[in-house]
Amino acid sequence: MAPAETTTPGQGRVGSARLAALVAGDGAAWRRLFEEAALGIAIVDWEGRIVAANAAVASIAGVPAAGVVPGLPLADLVHPEDRHLLEAEFARLSVMRSGRTGLELRLGRAKERPDEDPAGTTVAMVSISPLVEDDGQIGGAVVRLIDITRHRALEMQLAQTQKMQAVGQLAGGIAHDFNNLLTAIIAAADMGLERPELDEATRADLIHVRRSAERGAALVRQLLAFGRKQTLQPRVIALNAAIEDVASLLRRLLGQRIVISLDLDRPGCLVRVDPVQFDQVIVNLALNARDAMPEGGRLGIRTGAVTLHRPLVRGQEVIPPGRYAMVEVADTGCGIPPEHIPRLFEPFFTTKRDQGGTGLGLAMVYGIVRQTDGFVAVESTRGEGTTFRIYLPRHEGAIGPDPPPEQHAPRPQPTAVPTQPTPAESEPADVSPETLPTRGTVLLVEDEESVRRLTARGLARAGWRVLTADSAEAALALLADEQEPPAALVSDVSMPGMDGAALVRAVRASLPSLPVILVSGYAETEAIADLPGAPVQFLPKPFSLKELAARLDTLVA
Repeated sequence: MAPAETTTPGQGRVGSARLAALVAGDGAAWRRLFEEAALGIAIVDWEGRIVAANAAVASIAGVPAAGVVPGLPLADLVHPEDRHLLEAEFARLSVMRSGRTGLELRLGRAKERPDEDPAGTTVAMVSISPLVEDDGQIGGAVVRLIDITRHRALEMQLAQTQKMQAVGQLAGGIAHDFNNLLTAIIAAADMGLERPELDEATRADLIHVRRSAERGAALVRQLLAFGRKQTLQPRVIALNAAIEDVASLLRRLLGQRIVISLDLDRPGCLVRVDPVQFDQVIVNLALNARDAMPEGGRLGIRTGAVTLHRPLVRGQEVIPPGRYAMVEVADTGCGIPPEHIPRLFEPFFTTKRDQGGTGLGLAMVYGIVRQTDGFVAVESTRGEGTTFRIYLPRHEGAIGPDPPPEQHAPRPQPTAVPTQPTPAESEPADVSPETLPTRGTVLLVEDEESVRRLTARGLARAGWRVLTADSAEAALALLADEQEPPAALVSDVSMPGMDGAALVRAVRASLPSLPVILVSGYAETEAIADLPGAPVQFLPKPFSLKELAARLDTLVA
């Protein structure tokens, strides 16, 4: 189209033909540099209409190359909500007559619906320099565009990761403290229930206290999962087989109104995960999908092998290059509002308070997947549904054996309540004839006073002589005073000063075969994996006295 004549207020008439001549340059080399530059370059007149533009402009703006023609207003390539920024910059240039770098604009069309996902919008760094004629008049401007969409996505992902790490540390710290409280509550309830003189009303109250503590422990485990501090027992499994197994559970769990379809890649991938926790991830995603489809719908689970040669940006998640096994869980539900997606994996964030939601289900998914060195991404469209994709590192070896039962064994849920009598809470742990020590001495090291006192009473009631210390340093002093070494050591891991792992190293220097049980409200399997001497058992808090006594019986037998 023919170049237009434009008028710059207060500066006379300037022909756009002269701007076009600038683009032609003095030779083919200049023209080739203009056309093949990686950054977008556009020459515009002072009304902001394009005189010439290279191919990168259309590519960065996300429009067909044929759509960027002479005469097109540059503002048409800018997101409507950001056009005022471009107009203000041209107004500034007319006064200041100097260029500017660092103007950040969104390119692309406006959202057609208020709830539409704006993830496709390109973010560009824009630099504008005036074109000054020989007579000093400004005839137009050179506009340079650099696509910084990925850079901004990485910044957002880093900020989100840092926030999630901070929240995870907070959640883990809270969970650790609550685990100590719950351990003491469960122990006190257990010993109270052992008293034969209890009336039925009091017994019922204690049972209610214990069950409430168990529910609290379940919530704490979800907090630990989010904070990536729970105890995992990973092994190599066939991904497709795990999906098929959990699908049978989901069909019963979701009901007949939701159709479950499987699309499993063959022959499938191997992954190294905790099978129980992986099942929990799929179940939590399925329950989330069920809540999004109150009238029924379709839940699809798909697996596949994915190889990434460059980072993959999915919303706020940036997945590094590598070989992954992918699990996709997609529903046909109501979708998630775009403004909710950045907070989706935060603990206690929920839109289902009236339905009894705790806001921990998806937080648990995030924590388990990240603790397994995987990634989870989400895409959602209002009125169409939501898709979660989990990327787990592929295992290239063979399926591994189950972990040895004696190391880091899963804690069974409490099922029975001891019925033997116990001394009153104010009494010493070993005063009654029934509790005279018969099994040997246990050194119990715990900095939390209520946990230490109640655990000592429970072990004494089980027939052990108990030495107690509130720190590792105090424990070493007790050992130095004892003529005979203890039969076993039970110690907390996280303590002020010397921690439990350091205590084990110090004790094992002279007692390499001493049986040891380490307890903690965190997952401490890595911290104790390289401890010297005989294998160390780990018992996560909150535990019951019956569990601890059973572990000691097995170790010392």
